[in-house]
Amino acid sequence: MTSNSKGLELFPPIDSLNTFNLDVSELHTIHVSETGNANGKPVVFLHGGPGGGIEPFYSQYFHPEKWRLILIDQRGCGESTPFAELKENTTWDLVADIEKVREKLGINSWVVFGGSWGSTLALAYSQAHPNRVKGLILRGIFMLRKKELEWFYQKGASEIYPDAFEHYIKPIPSAERGDLLSAFYTRLTSEDSKQRLEAARAWAIWEGATSKLYSDPNLVERFGQDEFAEAFARIECHFFVNGGWFNPEDQLLQDIEKIRHIPAVIIQGRYDVVCPMTSAWDLHTAWPEADFHIIQDAGHSMTEPGIKSKLIEATEKFSAL
Repeated sequence: MTSNSKGLELFPPIDSLNTFNLDVSELHTIHVSETGNANGKPVVFLHGGPGGGIEPFYSQYFHPEKWRLILIDQRGCGESTPFAELKENTTWDLVADIEKVREKLGINSWVVFGGSWGSTLALAYSQAHPNRVKGLILRGIFMLRKKELEWFYQKGASEIYPDAFEHYIKPIPSAERGDLLSAFYTRLTSEDSKQRLEAARAWAIWEGATSKLYSDPNLVERFGQDEFAEAFARIECHFFVNGGWFNPEDQLLQDIEKIRHIPAVIIQGRYDVVCPMTSAWDLHTAWPEADFHIIQDAGHSMTEPGIKSKLIEATEKFSAL
C-alpha cells in the first residue's frame, strides 16, 4: 500500500511517570523512563543508531491515555553509562536488557516499536522472545546486511549525495578509502581524542544530512554535536564492523517464522537513502502477513509528515490490540 498521508499530528508533550537506572551488567547501567498512563497498554520504544539515545518528542507518537510507554537508552548512549562504551555492547546484550526491563516492570507482554536500527533490534528481540510481543510497529527497515552497509557507508548513497559524501570521507586518507568502515573504526577507537571526534562528527553528519527527503540544517547541526556524535558514531561503527553478531547475516529474514503470527506494520519512506526500500521490500516479501505502507513523499526520518502521520495511525490502531 502506498501513501503520502499527512493528516495526523503529534500528541502534546507529557511528563514522565517514572525514571530509573537499571544495572544490566557489572559494567553497564541503562536509563529507563515511562510516560503515559500507568494502566495503559505497554509499549517499548527502541531508538535508532545504535547509539542514538531517546529524545523527548518520541513519546508524542503515543496517545497518553491509551499507552504505558517505556523508553530505554541503550547501552553507552543517552543517559546510560558508561558513555560511548563498546565493551559488552552487542545486539544480544541489548536484547537481554529489554527483557530485564520487562521483568523489572512486571509486564507480561508488550507492543514493540522500532525504527531504523530500532527495527533491527525489534526484530531480533521479538524473534528471541515471541511470547512477550503483542505487536510490532516497524519503520525504516534495516537488517544490518553487508549490502545495506556498503550502500550507505561505501558506495551507493554516495552517488545521490556526492556533496555530503565528500565531507564524510574527509578524515580518511585516499589510500584507506577502499574500506571506509574499517578506516572509521580505527579512528573511532583511537586514543587520540581529536582524531576520534573528527571521525565521529563526519560519520554522524553524513547520516544527518541524508535522513530526510529535504535536507534539514537543524538535524545536521544536532547530529554534529560532539557528545551525540561520539556515542552515535562509535557504537554504530562497532556494531557494523561486527555484522551485528548475526549468523547468518540474513538471520532476521530466515527467522521470520518465529514471529509470523504477531500483528505487525511496516512503514517505509520511498526515498529513504539511509535504509533503502529494498530492505523493507525484502521483509515484506518474507512476511506478507504484516501490513506494509510505502510513504511516497518521504525519506528516512520519523519526523517527515507522511511517516509521522502513518506511525501515529499505527499506534492508534495497535492500542486496541
